[in-house]
Amino acid sequence: MKTNLVTTESKFLLLTLIAGLFGGCAATRPFSDVALGAGGAYLGRELSNGDPLATAAGAAGGVVVSETLHYAAKKQAEKAYATGYDKGKSDAVKQQYWLYVSMQKQRNQVNNVRLYPVQLPEQRIDGVTFQPSTKLLRIEE
Repeated sequence: MKTNLVTTESKFLLLTLIAGLFGGCAATRPFSDVALGAGGAYLGRELSNGDPLATAAGAAGGVVVSETLHYAAKKQAEKAYATGYDKGKSDAVKQQYWLYVSMQKQRNQVNNVRLYPVQLPEQRIDGVTFQPSTKLLRIEE
């Protein structure tokens, strides 16, 4: 009696391992497509008792599930990128605002203010007589 040393489960695991080795670490999409496609084919074969059409449908279903998951992950990453981009723009505007506020505070701080009295004599301008007065001239340094 001849025994089959390689079972179906070990073929599946071997196929998945080979797909992982050829897929590489950075290319998760082909690896997950192959893995889920092979898993779907295995489930389709087991549930249909070896029907080739059900096996092919299971493989296609596994690939569709993999692509759906990748699409959802891509949409989530795009949404997170857009949110982070908007947050970065907002932070840049706030930083510019506080920079301007700081510059105005520094400009408005006066180290030394002196008031000089100025004597204005009596004058007549356009028929109006102004009495002599003293005005203070503010000098900021």
